[in-house]
Order: sequence, then structure tokens, then C-alpha cells
Amino acid sequence: MRPMVPTAVLSILMLSLSVRPAVAAIDDKLPDAQSIAALEARANQASPKDQCFLYAELVHEMIEFSSAQYAAGEVDKAQQTLRRVNGFAQKIHIAITNDEKRLKNAQILLRHTAFRLNELLHTSSLEDRPLVEQTLSQLNQVQTETMMQVFRK
Repeated sequence: MRPMVPTAVLSILMLSLSVRPAVAAIDDKLPDAQSIAALEARANQASPKDQCFLYAELVHEMIEFSSAQYAAGEVDKAQQTLRRVNGFAQKIHIAITNDEKRLKNAQILLRHTAFRLNELLHTSSLEDRPLVEQTLSQLNQVQTETMMQVFRK
């Protein structure tokens, strides 16, 4: 059984390296309110099979946008964006069972988004941390559910 552990670790590392360029490309563009609104409309009108991934993409863009708002000193707007993320995380939770098309991609994107939100947590002020922690907790829960659904298939 011991020889399988290094093989499993190596497989996971290779998978993470192959996914990294796709995730890095998402971080290259800085989302704005218009692109978020367009993605939200697209996600709301998408077929149930596509909604999980589109909501995951929307949550990712909103976290990036919220980070930019915090950096610009727009704390109230950033907090409002994080509250909206909580609502979309609930929509991801509902859409998980319907998505068969890009569930693994949604899971990877959610994991990356949770990582970015964790970075925001460490740089946020004490007053902002409860909301960021709540959002991170909810995002981690949805990411775990998505991962379990991927392994269930």
C-alpha cells in the first residue's frame, strides 16, 4: 500500500500543474460591474446543466472584484459584493446535482476562488473579517460538495 501513496501524490501534483494555466488565465483580467452583470444574466438564463459552472465563474469574478474594491478603499461596496457572493454560493449548491457538463471545472474554479478569498481574509481589517470568514466558509462547503459530486460520478 505504501508505493501507491507517492504515485497518488505525483498524480495530484501533475493534475494541479495542468490546471494552473487555465486558472491563471482567469485571473489575468480584472472584472468590472458590467462583466459581472452580463455573466449573472447569462448564468440565470443558462440551462441547468451549465448553471453550476457559470455561477462558479460568477462567484470567482465577484471575489476578484470585491478584492479590488477593498484595495481601492470602497469597503461598503466590497461588503455588498461579498453578501451577493453568499447568495450565489447557495445557487451553486442547488445547481450541483443538475450540472453534468463542467462539474470538475467548477470544482477547480471554486477551490481557486476559496484560495483567493483566504488571501483576502488575511489582508482584511478586523471589522471586515466576520463577513469574509462567513463567505469563505460557505464557499468551502460548496467546493467540498462539488468535489464529492465529481467523485460520485
